[in-house]
Amino acid sequence: MRNIKLTIQYDGTNYSGWQRQNNSNSIQEQIEKAINKVTSEKVNLIGSGRTDKGVHALGQVANFLTSSRIPADRFKLALNSILPEDISIIESEEVDIDFHSRYHALGKRYRYCIYNGKIRNPLYRNYAYHVPWSLNYKEMEKGIKYFIGTHDFKAFMASNSSVKSTVRTVSKFYLEHKEDLMVFTIEGNGFLYNMIRIIIGTLVDIGRERIKADKIPQILESKNRQLAGHTAPPQGLYLTRVFY
Repeated sequence: MRNIKLTIQYDGTNYSGWQRQNNSNSIQEQIEKAINKVTSEKVNLIGSGRTDKGVHALGQVANFLTSSRIPADRFKLALNSILPEDISIIESEEVDIDFHSRYHALGKRYRYCIYNGKIRNPLYRNYAYHVPWSLNYKEMEKGIKYFIGTHDFKAFMASNSSVKSTVRTVSKFYLEHKEDLMVFTIEGNGFLYNMIRIIIGTLVDIGRERIKADKIPQILESKNRQLAGHTAPPQGLYLTRVFY
């Protein structure tokens, strides 16, 4: 058997998310079907993590085992000839048989985009969170600094999530402005369910002066989801890189 690692880009607009589900259209299922057509094998495609409905990826990583003798670098070409246009394999390579795209991941980098124009822009409707209100950028940037480091992020996790530990380390977090587009980049050793979207929603609430930036440490300490801000919508979120 051989272990093939794929690096994947996708537009998540028309999918239920990464994970295969009954009676829904997922990224994982589409790629598994394409692999089956190429190899005549039924494989289990292991992703580095799940992305929700509407979330996009520029650098998702997955791997699968195969007995096919297709050269590893040819898989991307073969799969792209079958996959729908909103999914693309940008790299395919053979890796050690023990490589596991999820368990061996050391960290991830995400991007979140906000369109801060007063009137909605149709071109951004599936790719950014439209926030039409005036935002206090300085306070938002002040709030960002409090998230960097190792903290218990339980207050910034969806309430229906069950994990053993809610402690995570955010190593980088910064904001860039491109006219009316705000681009957040966040990097860490792992993220809880909806953690990034809740952090962004909280920063928007800070920008609207509904929450004070210097309250972030207290919210973290409280571990109370009710004290954090709203959950930003999925379409502004992009998985850009997985570190190994």
